[in-house]
Amino acid sequence: MENTLRQKAKELLEKGEVKVVIGYGWNKKKTYVTPVFITKPEDTDKLIFNPLCVNSLPLYLTRKFPDIKALGKPAIVAKGCDIKTIAVLISEAQINREDVVILGMVCNGAVYKQELWKGELTPEIMPTKCLNCDVRYPHIVDYVIGESTDFKPPAEPVGMVFEKIKELDKRSSSERWDFWVKEFDRCIKCYACRQICPLCYCERCIAEKNLPQWIETSAHSRGNLAWNLKRAMDLAGRCTFCGECERACPVNIPLNLLNKKLIMVTEEVFEHKSGYDEKVHPPLILFNMEDEENFIK
Repeated sequence: MENTLRQKAKELLEKGEVKVVIGYGWNKKKTYVTPVFITKPEDTDKLIFNPLCVNSLPLYLTRKFPDIKALGKPAIVAKGCDIKTIAVLISEAQINREDVVILGMVCNGAVYKQELWKGELTPEIMPTKCLNCDVRYPHIVDYVIGESTDFKPPAEPVGMVFEKIKELDKRSSSERWDFWVKEFDRCIKCYACRQICPLCYCERCIAEKNLPQWIETSAHSRGNLAWNLKRAMDLAGRCTFCGECERACPVNIPLNLLNKKLIMVTEEVFEHKSGYDEKVHPPLILFNMEDEENFIK
């Protein structure tokens, strides 16, 4: 796969079809995988692809640093889960489909920690999103790289995230509230969740506005609760469960639980699954007379 990826990236750069390839590469000591931005055909041998390629690269399609738009038309190395995020960005008019070349990678799963991967992928070391993935074969692409996979997601979702959601759902509303207040109390307002999220692309975040000040900046219970609930609602119906926010959180707040629960509610109420069709808009940014209102309490 790596050789095919490098050849295709080199071809695109040599022909001038793209000006930069956003992909994965090793750090200098080859101790972890990091995003790389290839602008020269001779540098495409730096591109790699393996289960440690977990970063959500669509983040760089809208960020001003590095300014991809200034470099020219990009190609992006994208797993199926990354392509779901790209689809949302297209549906929200943040990028145009014709302005990016998608190199879709057939993926058999990812591993968040290098010490867990010894050359073999097992369910025990993969995150929940990989155990239930239904886009291991990329669905919106210009080029597919890799062999077809016969993996089929389980009939019922599995993984620690779903087990914890089931456990929380059994609790009373006051007990769930207490759980999240306690979790959010640990927030230090570093905004790593926002910075790593490819769908948090506002040029000026509401957390930084002070006339009026909607969210208190201090890391105390009131400000923490306002920030985390506001961000969760902003992602409702949009989040593709890439898991980057929880992975980046320095105090390990279980953001995947909150985001996945909202995904499940959105699917149930609006029959909407985010990231599968770039022509379908997230339901909470549209008004539909046929939408049910039984979720309003």
